[in-house]
Amino acid sequence: MSKGVTVGNKKVNLFPFSSWMVLFVLVPIALVVYYAFTDVNGFTLSNLKWIVTYRNTLWLSIELALIATVICVLLAYPIAYSMSRASARVQRNATLFIMLPMWMNFLVRTYAWMTLLEDNGLINSALRAIFGMEFPGLHLINNHGAIVLGMVYNYLPYMILPIYTSLTKIGQSLIEAARDLGANGSQVFGRVILPMSVPGIISGALLSFTLSFDDFVITFFTAGVGSGTLPMTIHSMIRFGITPEINAISTIMLVLSLTIMGGMRLYERIRLQRLKN
Repeated sequence: MSKGVTVGNKKVNLFPFSSWMVLFVLVPIALVVYYAFTDVNGFTLSNLKWIVTYRNTLWLSIELALIATVICVLLAYPIAYSMSRASARVQRNATLFIMLPMWMNFLVRTYAWMTLLEDNGLINSALRAIFGMEFPGLHLINNHGAIVLGMVYNYLPYMILPIYTSLTKIGQSLIEAARDLGANGSQVFGRVILPMSVPGIISGALLSFTLSFDDFVITFFTAGVGSGTLPMTIHSMIRFGITPEINAISTIMLVLSLTIMGGMRLYERIRLQRLKN
């Protein structure tokens, strides 16, 4: 008999969900890790040497993901803060507007950016209409800037919504209490609002960084074949068959993502413990 959890007055059976997670998530991951550390002779660490070969590719992927994440934080926080201070109707409409692109096909959204950024795209066509046909245009695609722009556009909602949720949980009584104690607007924001919204920032940053680091579609269409990110490298290698080296590189990506998530969760736990003390 499978164990369940109680939701309200009902007992929910977790067996279907647990079975799905084990069969289609844990088992494939376990197989990738297994083949990363084995060859025809059994256990080996030699497959991991390939990460040394692709270390520059790994650092580039991390760099682009970090840049995209920082930009998402800088753009998302003012938007989320404005939403949290707006009326209920404005909040509903703003949330719908932010989530609307997420309901569209990911590939269609990325292809739309190609239409805007390419050398004969809408942006350069508009600039030539303004400055004349002799205007050479801007090279906006097939570079790292286009990759970061695509990441920010596609993953910005994953940053806005967690921050917005954290901000809406801050009671108005705390803000009024801070003002009654003599805090001005900047002090209220720096000592009350910003610290209490840190969990939302962390959650959004984790999502944005992980999705950006593992992204393939945006890089493939905005930077083209041959771009030096790790997902693109894995894609190029897979065309010739799945090898232990590919499993090793994939395992390292998995370990890096889990390490970052674990570190951020540990930081959040320590921060909450300090607040309680």
